[in-house]
Amino acid sequence: MAANVLLVILDSVRARNCSLGGAGNGTTPFCETFADRATTYTQARSPGAKSLTSHMSIFTGLHVEQHNITSAGDSLAGGYSVFERLRDDGYATGVFSENTWVTDVEVGLKDGFDTVEGPRNVPFPDAVDPKSFVAEEGQGQYREYLKASLGGDQPVRSLTNGLVTKLTWDFPWLLPESLRTSTPADVYADLFLDWEREQDGPWAACINFMDAHIPYEPDPEFDHWGGPDAREIQDDLEDLKWVFLGGQEPWWKRRALEGLYDGAIAQMDAQLRRIVETLAERGSLDETLVVVTSDHGEGFGERSEIRDVRVAEHGVAIHEGVTHVPLLVKYPGQTEGATVTEPATLTRFPDVVAESREGTAGPESFVPEGPVLVSAVGLNDALLDRAGQYIDDLRPYTATARAVLTVEDGTVVKDVTWRDRARRVVVRDAQTSYAVDADPDAVRSRVEEAFADVSDAGVRAKGKGIEGASDATRQRLEDLGYV
Repeated sequence: MAANVLLVILDSVRARNCSLGGAGNGTTPFCETFADRATTYTQARSPGAKSLTSHMSIFTGLHVEQHNITSAGDSLAGGYSVFERLRDDGYATGVFSENTWVTDVEVGLKDGFDTVEGPRNVPFPDAVDPKSFVAEEGQGQYREYLKASLGGDQPVRSLTNGLVTKLTWDFPWLLPESLRTSTPADVYADLFLDWEREQDGPWAACINFMDAHIPYEPDPEFDHWGGPDAREIQDDLEDLKWVFLGGQEPWWKRRALEGLYDGAIAQMDAQLRRIVETLAERGSLDETLVVVTSDHGEGFGERSEIRDVRVAEHGVAIHEGVTHVPLLVKYPGQTEGATVTEPATLTRFPDVVAESREGTAGPESFVPEGPVLVSAVGLNDALLDRAGQYIDDLRPYTATARAVLTVEDGTVVKDVTWRDRARRVVVRDAQTSYAVDADPDAVRSRVEEAFADVSDAGVRAKGKGIEGASDATRQRLEDLGYV
């Protein structure tokens, strides 16, 4: 069966802030409507706590501690991405995102895509884009860029794009905020829909919307819960994570940004509506596997379940706010809604794709035979340096934390370990979870048993790191808090 595949990752969105998952703010009205003809997974978990590890697990079906690709110095060997296999089977493949891990950095995630649409932070997207030009021609080709700009149908706009990009890389403080913000979801929705229109055979695409990743900058149309006061707080912060963990800023300011975060979620939900409705109008929705999820969530000051710290943003925390993610799936041919309450894992994505092509996929497809496993790795060297500017004791942010989710007597329980600590957490839903008394040795034993067969799969190759990346890519990773 030549089912199309659409993976939509709402980057950094936690289930707790989705109205689909019971949040008070109406952040995901379309998802709630779409659920009437799709499958809602109320206990879905991301494989890891940061973009690179989770995307790698989603694309390969391997647990974080199987692929062990955790930094820019690592790369996925060829042939292990589901998108590579789909391309080899005759699918047109495309990825649409400003997430540089997926579109720019040489870690193997972009290798399965024929079409790669990355960051587009330029004032005139329809003119020559310097970032795309550099990707094709290499850095330093200023004369060639000038020739391409003057030879195009929008020379002034193309040259302006080049000037703005150069200033962004070298003198960002000279630019107005409007030219330094993230690219919103509607740009990538347009790029995907234009691409999809041109396909005359089966296709597979990944759209990664970054609106809910720091900084949170929803358009006024969706900024219902943040407003100018929250924007002023965000603009005045030197850092959106470590200043809170280091005590340089009070936690109420981090919590104040949650309203902007909710607006960003609503903004992505609106673009998801446009994508799904357009696919329906074109007659391709019914034969498409649509997976809407997130790679991880965010922390807004919640107490850690296992460490003596609070949770800000994402990266190393294994807290429910970071690992409990939305998952809404419309299987090919599905017309009625369904709800699955068992723990589900995004590592099942490649298998779900295969089952959809065979016509055997269904509501239980994202539920593994055994427990759901989550691994949150500690900070790498680059981030240790960054965190060390604000925090003296970095021990709480190092070493890998593990979580195992199972069902006992109809209740989802989460066993967590980190270093010599072990805790049990009861998870009622996306809104409610709490630690309970449990024998630490028994918890540790359950986690060790669940991870006993998880070993290195030998898929990690030597990566190029970010040294060979463009200035724009390095700046973007820094802006996102990854270096």
